[in-house]
Amino acid sequence: MTIELASFLAQLAGNPVLVVVVLLNIGVIIVNGATDAPNAIATVVSTRAMKPRGAIMMAAICNFFGLLLVSLVSTAVATTIFSMVDFGSDSHTALVALMAAMVAIIVWGASAWYFGIPTSQSHSLIAGLTGAAVAVFGGFDAINWGEWVKVIYGILLSTLMGFGLGWVNYKGLGRLLSNVNRQRANHAFRWAQIFSGAGVAFMHGAQDGQKFMSIFMLATMMASGLGMTEQMTLPLWLMLLCAANMGLGTAVGGERIIKSVGVSMVKLDSFQGFAASLSTFVSLMVATFGGLPVSTTHTNTTAIMGVGAARNPKAVKWSIAIDMVKTWVLTFPGCGILGFVCAKLFLLVL
Repeated sequence: MTIELASFLAQLAGNPVLVVVVLLNIGVIIVNGATDAPNAIATVVSTRAMKPRGAIMMAAICNFFGLLLVSLVSTAVATTIFSMVDFGSDSHTALVALMAAMVAIIVWGASAWYFGIPTSQSHSLIAGLTGAAVAVFGGFDAINWGEWVKVIYGILLSTLMGFGLGWVNYKGLGRLLSNVNRQRANHAFRWAQIFSGAGVAFMHGAQDGQKFMSIFMLATMMASGLGMTEQMTLPLWLMLLCAANMGLGTAVGGERIIKSVGVSMVKLDSFQGFAASLSTFVSLMVATFGGLPVSTTHTNTTAIMGVGAARNPKAVKWSIAIDMVKTWVLTFPGCGILGFVCAKLFLLVL
């Protein structure tokens, strides 16, 4: 089942709750493009392979085409998010609960930023949706555990594969370059790192963009009364809309928000940055085509840590790994409870 653009616009004209959900989702997409995408190409900037502005524009373009082109081939991540929870058969109740979930995600993100709590927008999305769905059903029967468990698989894959590939790639490249002048090697790998960084931004667009496309599909199907059991097919107009907003967020907000993740954890040369970016790209590609929702930032972080640990374990700031664990421990119950409370309140009022 798919949604035609004309039908979508007609639903918007007659459903103010749907309008709010759509606007909130677009806002989250833009923020995601501004915050997560810069981290995806942080190593390119930290090793000075590219200047920040050029890297941001590259990331914006790659985000756009990553979401668009990969979604034409596979929508596995969107299908996972779409099928993860059930909001019930009452279209109005379901749509209000979805709106509450989006509000919870935004409030949680802002609160986490204010109090310095590490968070992941991808995990916040999953937690907020789950909490709101549980509020509607009044129990955990709202959760499709067969799909939800893919979140756990995603955490394990992004952590273990990212770190492991970072370690292996560094060791392998180190052996290949053992007899090569370091300065010459870094110059040669400058372009390799740029291409691998572009690949990470490309897969970030595909991975994160599909999560938010699934929200559009949930909202439009709820508004039209089609229910949660219908087969989902993403329309081209929706791919273009989400890709454009994610690219816009990266282009407008990326340069101001970019943080040199590579510098904050361990100083990398160009070939080491290439090893990290290549590891991130491969991990994201496996997760995206496998339908596993993962955090791009966490995947990139573990890949950089793997490279740093392979070079010198003492040089890595392992406290960042603790922050990642805090993210998992705090975000899922925290945003989940907030989604539950917001849904209960919204359903009383609306």
